Amino acid sequence: MTATRSTRQRDVISRVLAGAQGPLSVPEVLKRAQVELPGLGVATVYRTLKLLTEQRRIHPVLLDGETRYEVTGRGHHHHFSCTVCARVFTLHTCPVALPSGTVYPGGFVVEAHEITLYGRCPDCAQTPSRAPENALKPD
Repeated sequence: MTATRSTRQRDVISRVLAGAQGPLSVPEVLKRAQVELPGLGVATVYRTLKLLTEQRRIHPVLLDGETRYEVTGRGHHHHFSCTVCARVFTLHTCPVALPSGTVYPGGFVVEAHEITLYGRCPDCAQTPSRAPENALKPD
């Protein structure tokens, strides 16, 4: 693999992703990167995300049909998606004790798992508000 020339745009986008509390969508990456680079365009963000993914410096995370991106190397983790503000956070604890190699009833052999929890983030939980229309309703 040949070394790729570093650019200011690539450096800023990499820093934005590295400093995020969870995976970011393209619009979130663009908005955060434009704080430092006001002229940054969405096409540059897409090209940079593609390159960083090919370099395995970041990886895509599909949540609710939307592709988000996060840096690689953060180990086993899961995500929490706020149903009020739509931010996604990384959870560093696993709510399921299901190691690789576990044989699930019916003969399914577990190789890996992904979990996304949904609810209100700490900021939104402190603010009384009406329930969002897309929130999960109890049975």
